[in-house]
Amino acid sequence: MKKIFAGMFLALVTVLIMAGCGSSAGSDANPETIIMGFVPSQESDTIADTIAPLAEKLSEELGEDIEVEGRVMTNYTALVEAMGTNEVHIGFVPAFGYVLANQEHDVEVILKSERYGSGSYVAQYLVRSDSGLETLADLEGTTWAYGDPTSTSGYLFPAAQIATEFDVEDPETEFFGESVQTGGHDNSAIAVYNGDADVATTFDDVRSELEEEYPDIMEALTVIEYTNEIPNDTISVTSELDDELVQNIKDVFLSFNDDEEMITIMNEVYNWDAIIEADDGEYDVVRETYEMFSDSITIDDL
Repeated sequence: MKKIFAGMFLALVTVLIMAGCGSSAGSDANPETIIMGFVPSQESDTIADTIAPLAEKLSEELGEDIEVEGRVMTNYTALVEAMGTNEVHIGFVPAFGYVLANQEHDVEVILKSERYGSGSYVAQYLVRSDSGLETLADLEGTTWAYGDPTSTSGYLFPAAQIATEFDVEDPETEFFGESVQTGGHDNSAIAVYNGDADVATTFDDVRSELEEEYPDIMEALTVIEYTNEIPNDTISVTSELDDELVQNIKDVFLSFNDDEEMITIMNEVYNWDAIIEADDGEYDVVRETYEMFSDSITIDDL
């Protein structure tokens, strides 16, 4: 009888060990193909061709038979949701999108963009130079043009600033007289330029991208105020990838700073001048701003 129980015990231990090993192997295994997700800032066909060398270079540098595939997503909602289901493993996600992705899917920021020597930027308030508007207080009752309610610089940070400084809950209805959703930073600036709105909130400085079409825009429009600093857009990864692979991905991206071809691609796709270190804590300021509007903005609005 003792031999029977001993045999049964040994068999049970063996099964448990094998099950444990199988479970561990499954949780630690990285995908054979890493999907890197982008949202177009240009025509989808163009960006797909542009990012192909980036994916190839990342795959080559990671080695170990890891294939990297670039995938163009329809919008940031699709990108974040795909990262949540591990259909996409690396994502180029803006600050607000990252905050939601981290909150909903435990996505982790590893790097961010550098532009004009900085890892952050500000939003600006643009008015016509001949409008007589000089301060934020002067904007009360005017027509506000913004690109999209999920834009960190176009809406969230300016709206939070107005709400805080003037003790209102909804700047659109309690501070401004009217508001116009234009669909983009450039459209907002043009609306003010054409007299269709009194003030536009955009990234700093959208005017430089419009000078070719509007040669006098730097003189015609004036910046009357800026928001607090906003951390730049991210390179983020899913929680499925193990720490060693994540570190390797991070190291390869950082090495692109010394690769003119790769940095040129990053500049063409998203106007990145360099790739720099990032930490989740840097995005707390975006979280705090989002909390003010969390009842009306969700991940589906990205």
